[in-house]
Amino acid sequence: MERYILELRHISKVFPGVKALDDVHFELKPGEIHALMGENGAGKSTFIKIITGIYMPDGGELLIDGKTADIKSPLDAQALGIAAIHQHITCFPDLSAAENIFIGHEQVRSPLHTINWKGMHKKAAELLEQLDANFGSRTVMGNLSVAQQQVVAIAKALSFNARIIIMDEPTAPLSNRESEDLYRITEGLKGKGVSVIFISHRFEDMYRLADRVTVLRDGKYINTWPISEVDNHTLVAAMVGREIVQFFPKRDIVPGEEIFRVEGLSQAGYFKDVSFSLRKGEVLALTGLVGAGRTEVCESIYGIRAYESGTVTLNGKKLDHPGTAEAIAAGIGYLPEDRLKQGLVLSWEIAKNITLSSLEQFTRILWFDEAKENRIAKELGEKLKVRAASVFDRVSALSGGNQQKVIVAKLLTSDKKIIILDEPTKGVDVGAKTAIYAIINDLAAMGYGIIMVSSDMTEVLGMSDRIVVMRDGRVSATLETKDALQERILQAAVQE
Repeated sequence: MERYILELRHISKVFPGVKALDDVHFELKPGEIHALMGENGAGKSTFIKIITGIYMPDGGELLIDGKTADIKSPLDAQALGIAAIHQHITCFPDLSAAENIFIGHEQVRSPLHTINWKGMHKKAAELLEQLDANFGSRTVMGNLSVAQQQVVAIAKALSFNARIIIMDEPTAPLSNRESEDLYRITEGLKGKGVSVIFISHRFEDMYRLADRVTVLRDGKYINTWPISEVDNHTLVAAMVGREIVQFFPKRDIVPGEEIFRVEGLSQAGYFKDVSFSLRKGEVLALTGLVGAGRTEVCESIYGIRAYESGTVTLNGKKLDHPGTAEAIAAGIGYLPEDRLKQGLVLSWEIAKNITLSSLEQFTRILWFDEAKENRIAKELGEKLKVRAASVFDRVSALSGGNQQKVIVAKLLTSDKKIIILDEPTKGVDVGAKTAIYAIINDLAAMGYGIIMVSSDMTEVLGMSDRIVVMRDGRVSATLETKDALQERILQAAVQE
């Protein structure tokens, strides 16, 4: 009989008006890496919170080592050896790595009950060494990169002998090199007998690491497959409930005249002598490795950061070092890479987020036309198929893909000519990706010029008309997509 370290049988969880989990099954073997996949809203977050004791299930049974486990709190989960590492690391940035590792279960000397700082730093250093960390136990947490903070989170899990580690979208904020480091660490955990539940939207994560994969859809268990017996086609159909025949929409748009030009844009330490043009109805991909300067260039165009030299010209008119207000007034819109920190006010309603950057069109001297604001927000929400009960729902309650649609809707509340999309599909599921691709295509067909920053080569090749490759803050190649090969793009991104 197969032995499982963790089993979920007939698990259900209901919130007012929503059945988040409905008769869900899941089995995890000792020393197994088990991928969990599904669209945003499929129930993965609720699944994690039940295992880690944040939520109690309304029905079903959870077993550890074949025995029923009553997990009523995160402390109960920790005592059973369960730990979760989230995409957005929660930490104390002003404390050291060792303090973050042992916070809540500090080593204490008896009988004086004083903290054993020396012992904690020694043990923390040992844990970090096991994970091949390139920093010490006394390093301040706030000085570490996201990838390094993940290492500290894994060390924290190991500090209380975690046997089951849940990794929730851990590669989403990482570069390719950092992802490879995380793969190596995860495989090392498996080699030590630790079981890992790896949640990701990226198929490459699953194929690279997992032994098996389970798919949830709309809170329901769909199926579990050995990795050797599944392919992209099967997974996509299981996740979205239908076949996606054409992942990237057919592009039959012929770009028009040039409407935007950047020449010799420079900012010391970030980018130098960057030049490119954009035509009406064109999707221009801006790609390269993380740190190549892509986001910094876009932020300078939009007025978030200053540039020292160069020119930005829109419809033949030079924009002289515009601030954000001037860029918006000129007709430039920007979807930032970090939608949670830079793109949305999470505590606000969907409608208020959509109209935030164009409040002047609803203002009449001393009167604000709230009815018009709500009508415009509702129309744009419906147009972009934002999945919510109403535009008065808080945007924090939406899935990542729907939050991304809200930001796009915000860009369309006023007359834009240029739309900059920085990693528009980062961290969203396959169904939301296809919806966002369709939106980009529709915007291009309406005559918008689109600058799309992306690290995903298939996305770059599938969505763009031309490709600008950046390396070390400079443009290293400009390619027509119809003539471009992935190898040529990568070569331009990494080689001198």
